[in-house]
Amino acid sequence: MRNEDVENGEINVVKYMQEPFIQKGSDACEEVESDKSVENGSIGMVLLSTFVAVCGSFSFGTCVGYSAPTQAAIREDLDLSLAQFSMFGSLVTIGAMLGAITSGRITDFIGRKGAMRISTGFCIIGWIAVFFSKGSSTLDLGRLFTGYGIGLVSYVVPVYIAEIAPKNLRGMLATTNQLMIVIGSSVSFLLGSVINWRQLALAGLMPCICLLVGLCFIPESPRWLAKVGREKEFQLALRKLRGKDVDISHEAIEIMDNIETLQSLPKVKMLDLLQRKYVRAVVIGVGLMAFQQSVGINGIGFYTAETFVAAGLSSAKSGTVAYACIQVPFTMLGAILMDKSGRKPLITVSASGTFLGCVITGIAFFFKDQSLLLEWVPTLAVAGVLIYVASFAIGLGSVPWVVMSEVFPINVKGIAGSLVVLVAWLGAWVVSYTFNFLMSWSSPGTMFLYAGCSLLTILFVVKVVPETKGKTLEEIQSCISS
Repeated sequence: MRNEDVENGEINVVKYMQEPFIQKGSDACEEVESDKSVENGSIGMVLLSTFVAVCGSFSFGTCVGYSAPTQAAIREDLDLSLAQFSMFGSLVTIGAMLGAITSGRITDFIGRKGAMRISTGFCIIGWIAVFFSKGSSTLDLGRLFTGYGIGLVSYVVPVYIAEIAPKNLRGMLATTNQLMIVIGSSVSFLLGSVINWRQLALAGLMPCICLLVGLCFIPESPRWLAKVGREKEFQLALRKLRGKDVDISHEAIEIMDNIETLQSLPKVKMLDLLQRKYVRAVVIGVGLMAFQQSVGINGIGFYTAETFVAAGLSSAKSGTVAYACIQVPFTMLGAILMDKSGRKPLITVSASGTFLGCVITGIAFFFKDQSLLLEWVPTLAVAGVLIYVASFAIGLGSVPWVVMSEVFPINVKGIAGSLVVLVAWLGAWVVSYTFNFLMSWSSPGTMFLYAGCSLLTILFVVKVVPETKGKTLEEIQSCISS
């Protein structure tokens, strides 16, 4: 890069793209000196962009939390059988899997903002269909549409945040995705206890509208703009995110170096992910998401009340409310710790906590089955579940999504991200579907099984997952592929 190519922090991108790529140093995993001008620049637009994007995450949460408080009322008003309502509940996962399959291609083709608009459109149509439902068919169609929307948004939001955030804030900002999902779910649960199911469907429109309006005021991902060759818009977006008085040349050069290298590579298909240069990133992304689901969060989460009742608690309401409320502060704590402790220590501590919670809950069920210390069984069950939930919220709930948004090169991010999100939703369906069968087989055995999966998660993180704290996306990808 010559001095005449940089003026006031601006880069002649077209000219630079024509220059030969200069190979970085061989030790790609080593920390490099931070670009202080970028890190200390204005972050107002980054914060605004993140807030707008996570309106989609809030919508995700309201959709997931909708069925639990509305089950009795919907069945009564529409005269649905338990099987019909179960179909309604499961369609959100099926729709999300369809959204996951197409999320990467859509996000790569029309951009991150365009994908968020499409996901919001599906959610709005879905909520309106639910509101006007007179029978199971319209209700199911609405649930399928909202499921597709959140399947798409579950991929694009963490990717967008990772691509706009400075590296010193990326972990904390990316964690707000999981935080808003948790808040949305809790709000939906609490609102559902005071308003009817049609009004709750209308309430689901509010974060969708906020997202649509907010997208008019935030920039597209600079990395995506660079990837599709919109050089002037790339510079404008990066400057808008970093501040008008900040020297963006160093960050822009790094992004363009990476894009120039990637553009020389052939178009990637699903089978190409098995190539040596991509396989480690795929193993990390898919593995983390599979282990996230294997610890049983969707089974324990969806059937919390039934779990407490099975443990002998006379009223599950207090325990269920505690479950809903405990997620938010611990997810916030995880967001604060993300860029301080690092990804690996946080997820290791989190998996250790889910192990402890499952063991305590398993012991409670064992005591109940053996008629031992029966007066302690409900207390142990509630304590175990709350320890489990708090531990999951602090790391396992958010870290896999953050790492997924960091480890893939931009040329495979679409197809690889779709695969990872599909694994997440498929795992969610498998766990929620099998949970009741496993509990019927053996309640303590189910909890000890999830405890074993927590130990395997710790082993996987220690042996396979790299630390990404404090690195740019380009540095992370150089580290993984080296």
